[in-house]
Amino acid sequence: MSQFNGFGQGLGMLDRLSAARTRLITAENVYGEKGRGGMAEVSDTPQPDVVKIGQKWNGANECARELGTKWKVRPCITLPAGETTTIMDIDGPGYIQHMWLTFDSSRYRDQILRIFWDGEDSLSVETPLGDFFCNGFNTRANILALPINVNPSGGFNSYFPMPFRKHARVTVENRNVNDVAGFYYAITFSETEVPDDAAYFHAHFRRTNPLRYGDDYVILDGVAGHGHYVGTYMAWQQNNKHWWGEGEIKFFLDGDGEYPSLCGTGTEDYFGGAWCFGQTYSAPFLGYPLGDVENRVGGRHGLYRFHVLDPIRFTQDLKVTMQAIGWRSENRYLPLQDDISSVAYWYQTEPHIEFPKLGDRNALEVI
Repeated sequence: MSQFNGFGQGLGMLDRLSAARTRLITAENVYGEKGRGGMAEVSDTPQPDVVKIGQKWNGANECARELGTKWKVRPCITLPAGETTTIMDIDGPGYIQHMWLTFDSSRYRDQILRIFWDGEDSLSVETPLGDFFCNGFNTRANILALPINVNPSGGFNSYFPMPFRKHARVTVENRNVNDVAGFYYAITFSETEVPDDAAYFHAHFRRTNPLRYGDDYVILDGVAGHGHYVGTYMAWQQNNKHWWGEGEIKFFLDGDGEYPSLCGTGTEDYFGGAWCFGQTYSAPFLGYPLGDVENRVGGRHGLYRFHVLDPIRFTQDLKVTMQAIGWRSENRYLPLQDDISSVAYWYQTEPHIEFPKLGDRNALEVI
């Protein structure tokens, strides 16, 4: 039997056999072990594996008191206020194939997702969970994209393939002052060999509030190594009235100086729209799922583009920026001073350069 794993190959490869072994991590099987799904007990005493991974135990689930083991005894967990909870901690080699989770939308910006590959101290993913799933502003929006899918009523899905060779650790920090109860999650992964040319998944959140007059907004900077850029999500609040999206996307690749190798034609153009949008939409690779089409002061906009069929390749370094341009009197451009957040998604070789420090809760807060 071949070692083919099929990840990222599309429907045309579904008939191919593989030696990969599928596993599922949930609150009832926190290590995704073979033959140990649904073994949680109605007990005040925590299971040994829950103690080992360090999750909070909520005591006996009274809903299952008459049925006991096998009957949805621990379907979700509680994220303690001010603490970091581990939801995946396994050895490789393998691939994360799918991540699903759901929780209260008012907490979207307060829950910080972090992922560490192969025992590195330097994280490869750091972003609020809502923004990672293209849901900024603590506001739920359905997303019909291929890598990221959000469905009623707040079911978050990621299909980004995430290879790891030695180890994978996924954590969620709850920055809210209250516990987050009812945090549901399921992570599907495969135990399988990882090809030599498979790069590691990365995602990084930034926010500038407000953008300084005349500056370009920086989506990503300081990336060094060999890889490809695969997606952008932006949560954009406009602070001036009228159209706000004249700015151009810029990709500085492999030693580019003042001028980039790739420069777009306008903000809505980069996200697959045209002529100031006029309506919201969500498509497999591009979308404007959240927007104020009247373009009023304080209007909030969510936009995504996934470079699945058109990845941006780099061999040495990468910087990504977006101009913020509106209109002023006499048909002149206006450099905007908006509140802009973003998530950049990319793959690269390790090691990577350490991310800039994520702002504190006040720096990320949506008001």
